[in-house]
Amino acid sequence: MTKTLTRIQQRNRSAILDAGLEVFSQYGFRGSTLDQIAEAAGLSKPNLLYYFPSKEAVHTALLERLLENWLAPLQALDPTGDPIQEILGYAQRKLALSRDYPRESRLFANEILQGAPRIHNILRGDLKTMVDDKAAIISGWAEEGQIADIDPHHLIFSIWAFTQHYADFDVQVRAVLGDKPPYDGAAVFLETLYEKLLTP
Repeated sequence: MTKTLTRIQQRNRSAILDAGLEVFSQYGFRGSTLDQIAEAAGLSKPNLLYYFPSKEAVHTALLERLLENWLAPLQALDPTGDPIQEILGYAQRKLALSRDYPRESRLFANEILQGAPRIHNILRGDLKTMVDDKAAIISGWAEEGQIADIDPHHLIFSIWAFTQHYADFDVQVRAVLGDKPPYDGAAVFLETLYEKLLTP
């Protein structure tokens, strides 16, 4: 039975997770410490340990929450919708995630670069199952001639690469673009690119 947290406990737990997100996304898992997280959360280290027994526990809680949000845009791909519009919609939802949750994107990227030790089972399990299911839908659209004949897995990979780049390499993108807002231009570019790519 899960113990119900008081309002103060909920607030402290939320502060720890937000601080952990900030610290991990900046320094990576290995470069981060519980002391840094506690300081960023405005709590003592013993107080932090009351809620999470280790740095790994904070990191795992963040990744589990992140993966729910990360999978939602792909889950929303509707097999009964217009194929090109469904794929364009997926790309735009992923771009919006990068715009609105850049720290989460960098946290995920850091975990992957380290070999995904804390989420490897999820990647091979829930993530793979969902991607395979949606890839089958995309393949069906291609077989019916509704979209161009394209490898569905690599199409999904390309959407991940194009959209998450703007969060993971934000400093580089803004250095090159200067005062231009990156996400406005990215949205137009992605729509043009994928519409041309997918049209039979």
